[in-house]
Amino acid sequence: MKDPSPAMGILLADKPAGVTSHDVVAVVRRALRRGKAGHAGTLDPFATGLLVLGIGRATRLLEYLTGLDKEYVGTACLGVATDSLDPEGARVAEDDRWRALSADRIRSVAARLVGTMLQTPPAYSAVKVDGVPAHRRVRRGEKVELRPRTVTVRSMEILELALPTVRFRVACSSGTYVRSLAAEMGGRLGTACHLTALRRTRVGDLHLRDAAPLGALQRGEIPPRAWVEAVPALAHLPCVVVEPGEAAMLAAGRRVPSGAPDCGAAVFALPGGRLVAVGAVRDGVLEPRKVFQRV
Repeated sequence: MKDPSPAMGILLADKPAGVTSHDVVAVVRRALRRGKAGHAGTLDPFATGLLVLGIGRATRLLEYLTGLDKEYVGTACLGVATDSLDPEGARVAEDDRWRALSADRIRSVAARLVGTMLQTPPAYSAVKVDGVPAHRRVRRGEKVELRPRTVTVRSMEILELALPTVRFRVACSSGTYVRSLAAEMGGRLGTACHLTALRRTRVGDLHLRDAAPLGALQRGEIPPRAWVEAVPALAHLPCVVVEPGEAAMLAAGRRVPSGAPDCGAAVFALPGGRLVAVGAVRDGVLEPRKVFQRV
């Protein structure tokens, strides 16, 4: 297999259902023969779609990608609730009140879910309670109480209605649980509801259409569009172009005077787009935090 980059980069993978995000990382590690690989936000085993991976030293960039907005296409089933809010859980409620619902009513309720709200993560989630994932505690018979968090739904569009099935597209802030959103939709409609399928289509400006299928990765094949260099992957951050002398100072961990405006996080790159460091600009000074250019 041709190695797209000897040093580092961001790889876009299309995770299939039935495997964990860690499984995908393991496949990539074997395919690229790299010890370092990680992902910028997990997908549940039943979910599919875009998994953003950091390869080599780019694992140090993942923290700048995990908080980006996400977009999903989901399928919900009205009239049935599960304890996990998804198809992997046991049925806990069932009704036929969905039969009286109109398309206009469903679309209206979905539209009212747009906005900022407090959302409590599902008990069957990876949120850690005293260092242990909540889903493990629940499966051990323990009771868990998770704190609500603020999330924002940017848009929610009904794509298809074939009741009791509702297919929708949602754009939301990082940390939003779409299965909780589906359950909330059902509650506002007066019927049980759970998520039956979920596909992540976007993370920030990174799109599923560019991702490599897992089968291709297993065969050692990486489509060119699935490999994203570090600076383009961080295009949501301000970029300060530095000259070679300034790059050498940053690579040595030194602060560099600059006329760039202050910002909490910024990319420092050489002309042509080679990443030097990621850091901050304070009082007109470049402060490197993570250095990638070798001295």
